[in-house]
Amino acid sequence: MVNRFFDEDTLAGSVFGFPPVNIFDSKDNYSVELSAPGYEKNDFKVQIEKNVLTVSAEKKENVENTDGRQVRKEFSLRGFKRSFNLDEKIDVNNIVAKYDNGVLKLTLPKKEEVKEASKDITVL
Repeated sequence: MVNRFFDEDTLAGSVFGFPPVNIFDSKDNYSVELSAPGYEKNDFKVQIEKNVLTVSAEKKENVENTDGRQVRKEFSLRGFKRSFNLDEKIDVNNIVAKYDNGVLKLTLPKKEEVKEASKDITVL
């Protein structure tokens, strides 16, 4: 399930470079960590549409250099957009996103019925 869920990144509409991603699977949730240093938490946009989780960020920087009478302005834009297909096991209403020390961490909780469905079977 994890391979199918996370290996099928949706590439449509992506024009920026991708940040590296770590994905973890636990009993209660999936954790997705995106390495995105240099951003502020307000630079990120996290959306779900038609079972596709999209994480994007955009940062505009205005650099002004003055040299004598000549003024030069340089505008730069950097960002990314990355999407993941979600399945019915994810509780999309309780996804949490937190940005700390250059890493955006998303917690995708599993629905209760999925958590309850797992158990150990004793081999006789």
